[in-house]
Amino acid sequence: MLKTRIITALVLLPLMLAALFFFPPTAWAGFSWLIIVLALWEFARMAGLSGGIMLTYLAGSSLLAAVAWFSGFVPDSVMMSVSLLVWLVLAPLWLRKRWPIPRGVPAMLLGWLLMFPAWFAFLAWHPDNSAVSGKQLLAVMGMVWVADVAAYFAGKTFGKHKLAPSISPGKSWEGVVGAVIGVAGYVWLVNDLGWLNISLPLLLLLPLALGLTAVSVVGDLLESWFKRSAGIKDSSSLLPGHGGVYDRIDSLIAVLAVSHALRLLFA
Repeated sequence: MLKTRIITALVLLPLMLAALFFFPPTAWAGFSWLIIVLALWEFARMAGLSGGIMLTYLAGSSLLAAVAWFSGFVPDSVMMSVSLLVWLVLAPLWLRKRWPIPRGVPAMLLGWLLMFPAWFAFLAWHPDNSAVSGKQLLAVMGMVWVADVAAYFAGKTFGKHKLAPSISPGKSWEGVVGAVIGVAGYVWLVNDLGWLNISLPLLLLLPLALGLTAVSVVGDLLESWFKRSAGIKDSSSLLPGHGGVYDRIDSLIAVLAVSHALRLLFA
């Protein structure tokens, strides 16, 4: 399984890097929407949407995204603040209450609340095909990847105390500690390299990054709970060794949305 995961990652990473640094803005918008709409499709499958309803939902979502892009629509800080409520209030409450994944119209609305802010964040962090914004977005995404890898290996090596056994039995508090240590070192490095391009001292940047690490854990657990509620192991089988697209970006959509909302509110 680990070998398959690595091979898939080695195939996908060059594609992502090529999109970040060589795609013009419209191509980047389309590429990033493809990632989001695949995750939205997987979420909708978990929520029981199918057939014509599923097709209409995905087509309508894609139409909204196209209209937003070509009209130059940019959500303001008030609209993006909804992301903070979703990830800092609603998602933790959802995990605490163990609410089942919704069905019908509520599922469609929740899917939009989860996915659209992440797509707008993809666009806002990388509004052009410049190396500066490409490295900045890569640094933000890399934080999630480092947290994921560090948590995986720390959990495998030292994991004894379960984080949320009724939601995701494989995750441990030792994994969370590994993620925190990994992210702290990573943020120090990319900030020193100038990739983040954020005018904050390291003493403020590190706590912010660790807070986003907590958000990434919430995003991961929320998707795990949705899968458990739906009675499935993976969101799909699109990515060998990884499951589905939503399995791979569950933490990323949370971190992208929250980081962009914070940047809009406090920039």
